[in-house]
Amino acid sequence: MTPHLTPRRERWLLFTLAGIQFTHILDFMIMMPLGPQFTALFGISNAQFGLLVSAYTLSAGLSGLMAATYIDRFSRKRLLLVMYILFGLATLACGLAPDYVWLMVARVAAGLFGGVLSALSQTIVADVVPFERRGRAMSVVMTSFSVSTVAGVPLGLFLAAHLSWHAPFFGIAVLVGLLSLGAWQTLPRLDAHLHHPERVSVWRGIGQVLAEANHLKAFGVSGLMMFAAFTVIPYITIYLQSNSGMQAAQVPWIYLCGGVATLLSARYFGRLTDRVGKVKMFQRLALAVTVPLMATTLSQGLPLWGLLAISTLFFTVMSGRMIPGMAMISSAVEPRLRGTFMTLNSAVQSASMGLAALVAGLIIGRDAQGQLTLYWVAGLLGVAASLLSAWLAGHLRLHGAPAYVA
Repeated sequence: MTPHLTPRRERWLLFTLAGIQFTHILDFMIMMPLGPQFTALFGISNAQFGLLVSAYTLSAGLSGLMAATYIDRFSRKRLLLVMYILFGLATLACGLAPDYVWLMVARVAAGLFGGVLSALSQTIVADVVPFERRGRAMSVVMTSFSVSTVAGVPLGLFLAAHLSWHAPFFGIAVLVGLLSLGAWQTLPRLDAHLHHPERVSVWRGIGQVLAEANHLKAFGVSGLMMFAAFTVIPYITIYLQSNSGMQAAQVPWIYLCGGVATLLSARYFGRLTDRVGKVKMFQRLALAVTVPLMATTLSQGLPLWGLLAISTLFFTVMSGRMIPGMAMISSAVEPRLRGTFMTLNSAVQSASMGLAALVAGLIIGRDAQGQLTLYWVAGLLGVAASLLSAWLAGHLRLHGAPAYVA
């Protein structure tokens, strides 16, 4: 049976998962504002930097595919802790990297172990929290993105500026160690799925997930949702510094303002998701995000306050659509297949992020003055992906919804 937690235990579980997600997201996000340092330090091109970003997400996608064969065979708690500790060691290796090749290898390792964490966290939320409260619960976990941008990225950039680029990775590794101890104490056993009367074999479970047309639509929505964001996000800092004239010391304000706004708005989006409906809320935000997405790629020449306004709106809506998006996607599968489904979904998301960064890196160029060119074309790709995700979401069926309709 699904564990019945008291409100207090449920809150602790959600906060613990949010902490794990915080370090996992920060480890990925800190790479992007450090882009100007990496391109200068290692003498690499935009495409090579895109490959460095993609190395994490593509290996995470591969890890997700492999995890689909075993995720439902182990206790959620035990598997989460093992993968999280290995992720921390890989992040420590990133901090010890002396050159581009070493860093690339360490990023691949971090992706292999970290790629399972999001799927496990979202699976645990869907396992434990009832459908009617899942939007709010998912918003608590998703605030990890906001906190990572409010506190994590600015602090990481401060450490990088005053110590070295290695320092943020050392800090994340220390946090992983502390949170691993906390997770061991606060997480329940989470092994009800092991005793499900309709439990199926690994490969049969994967086959059942892939044979369901509704699941394939959900994967499509999920992949398009991430592709839309990562045609633009990895190159924001490089664009703002090379094209818009933003100083390196001003970059943390982008993440601080965006993070504060997403932190304040996440619970609001969570409540709206449960009130309006997961599909409708996602569609509205997927449409709304297209405006700040394109504005981000065309913000050259604006004053600092204009750049902050656009980037803050971009981060707020982009992260806000993840709340109804993940609540919707996690509800598109039967509980007995949810672990396998969410792991495959994590692989789809990671592959989409890596593909988007690679494609954008190939599109975006540099002129004689070192400014980015054709960034707006990458933005158009993101807009198209977001609009397509909104359309496809309208064709999903959700388990637990009234009359089993979206």
